[in-house]
Amino acid sequence: MIELVLRDARVMTCDPARPGLGVIDRGAIAIDRGRIVWVGDDAEAPAGAREVHGRGQLVTPGLVDCHTHAIFAGDRAHEFALRAAGKSYVEIQAAGGGITASLGPTRAADRDALHDQLRTRLDAALRAGTTTIEIKTGYDLTADGEIRLLDSLATLPRPQRIVPTLLAHLVPPERKADRDAFVREICEQWIPRALPIARSLDVWCEHNAFTLAETRQMFQAARAHGLPVRGHIGQLSDLGAAELCAEYGALSADHLEYVSDAGIAALARAGTVAVMLPGACVQLRLPPPPVDKLRAAGVAMAVATDLNPGSSYCETLPIQMWLATTHVGMTVDEAWLGVTRHAARALRSDAGLIAPGAPADLVVWNATDPAEIPYRYGTSLVERVYVGGLTR
Repeated sequence: MIELVLRDARVMTCDPARPGLGVIDRGAIAIDRGRIVWVGDDAEAPAGAREVHGRGQLVTPGLVDCHTHAIFAGDRAHEFALRAAGKSYVEIQAAGGGITASLGPTRAADRDALHDQLRTRLDAALRAGTTTIEIKTGYDLTADGEIRLLDSLATLPRPQRIVPTLLAHLVPPERKADRDAFVREICEQWIPRALPIARSLDVWCEHNAFTLAETRQMFQAARAHGLPVRGHIGQLSDLGAAELCAEYGALSADHLEYVSDAGIAALARAGTVAVMLPGACVQLRLPPPPVDKLRAAGVAMAVATDLNPGSSYCETLPIQMWLATTHVGMTVDEAWLGVTRHAARALRSDAGLIAPGAPADLVVWNATDPAEIPYRYGTSLVERVYVGGLTR
């Protein structure tokens, strides 16, 4: 017999086989062995060994956060104060702040300390409905240190599904005199050693990080090892990295505050997901990404927290949905697909929808209308979360 049937709920499936958000006004979900085995009208629901009644509440896929930097030590609250006083990200970085300020604390933290801090962030994300989360390295920037961060992700017991990413964040201060050798090290050491754990390689292509040519070199090395790529691109300037991401079939192109029409067209042809990071966009006082143009080109858009110690210390996707709909210009439906189906696509994950065969990752909300979640951004409407059919 089926293990669990969740009945009498307003089920938002996000299933592309159904129109819009795929809402079943009075629906039911059957779960067995951690997977969804049936979805449909409540009147037709199969029997289950255990039944839970949703009382008409909204049930959605578990949220998917497809861009975070959640593994780091320390914080940079003082930088927030500097930005509030008018300092720019580039000015703070030039004065020794920014990413380089997180290198020392992260390198000094042992595995237990990293786990403790990461667990706190993941607990907050889970309470807000996140059941799948991508986590990048990038706050050590040595070969051994980056592999240590990946190993820390692999060994942390968590109910959430963690998707590890190897991140070439920037050239650390001690390697600027030999940046060519540093890029070769990433290609020849980091990428091969990361393969057992990392699900992709991410590169920040920007004037204060890696050049377009260096990014191409790393993308080429990743391709040689069969490792998918993604890119931090167009956050502060347009270097043509959208076209490069498209050329290499990147899973995602993230930030995109600055991107050309040609870059957007290339992303559309490649099927690359555009990841909106509204928390960082607002905090750094950047122009919003060209959502209208991305929409018109047919580029799938995701929304993520960009959880990091500098520009977006936020574990909560519903807040990012509010920013996506108010600051970036996405519709409510786009924001929802951005934290479910499209975010899962950016990770090559089978999560992000409610359909037979998908993991039984669900959120039950104290709401009935999907718009309530971003609308009431200042309070949690999560009643309970299921991961693999188990309440968390």
